[in-house]
Amino acid sequence: MTTQELPSISSYGDYASSNYGAHALRVTIGSLTVYFSYKTPVAFQTPHGLVCSENVWSTTTGKHLNWIQPNKKNRIPNAEFEQRFKDVLAQVRVS
Repeated sequence: MTTQELPSISSYGDYASSNYGAHALRVTIGSLTVYFSYKTPVAFQTPHGLVCSENVWSTTTGKHLNWIQPNKKNRIPNAEFEQRFKDVLAQVRVS
């Protein structure tokens, strides 16, 4: 495994404190980036683009989604998001 293949974890959004930023994390492994609100995946990015769920959670997660995908019209129903995320994960091969 090269350095470029190592996962990276960072926060996204506009939290003044890193304590809160821990609730808005993105994890990048290779060409896949997964955005989490708390411990829930809410969006992912591949070379094919960003896929973002509609908000079916809380106001805080809604704020996180606004940071990830400001245009609500580009978000998809949560059931579709979950299926597309499962499909992407099925393609990931860990060796």
